[in-house]
Amino acid sequence: MSESGFEGGCLCGSIRYRVRGAPLSSGICHCRSCRRAAGAPMLPYVTFPIADFRVIKGRPAEFRSSPPVTRSFCARCGTSLTYRHADYADRIDVMSCTLDDPDRFPPTLHIWTSHKLGWVKIEDGLPVYAATKDTES
Repeated sequence: MSESGFEGGCLCGSIRYRVRGAPLSSGICHCRSCRRAAGAPMLPYVTFPIADFRVIKGRPAEFRSSPPVTRSFCARCGTSLTYRHADYADRIDVMSCTLDDPDRFPPTLHIWTSHKLGWVKIEDGLPVYAATKDTES
C-alpha cells in the first residue's frame, strides 16, 4: 500500500475517495437490496474502518435503503459507492469494483446466499453464509 492509500471513484469521475490501512473484511453480497442497488446478480465489497475512508472529490448522494442502512452513490452516473449500517457505525463497505485496483482486495466469503439468484453458481471455494457471517452459516 502506498503512503496515501488506495483510491477509487465513480464511472464519470465526479466522485473520488481514498481508503487507508488494512481492510476488516471483503466479500460478495447476494442480498436483494445489494442486487437492486447495483443492478447486478451480486455485489463485491471491502469493509474498512470508517476513519480510514475519505471522499476527496465531489459529494456522493445518499439513499436510506432500509432503516439502518445508508448507501452512497454518484448522482450524476449512478455508480453505487458505499454501504453503511447503523449497527456498525465504525465501518464502511466500499464497493470493490469502484476501487482503481479492485484486484487488490479479493473477496474472502459470500453472504446472504439465501437470497442468491437460482442461476448463480458459487464454485470458487470461498465460505458461504445464508445470511451475514455474524448470524448464520
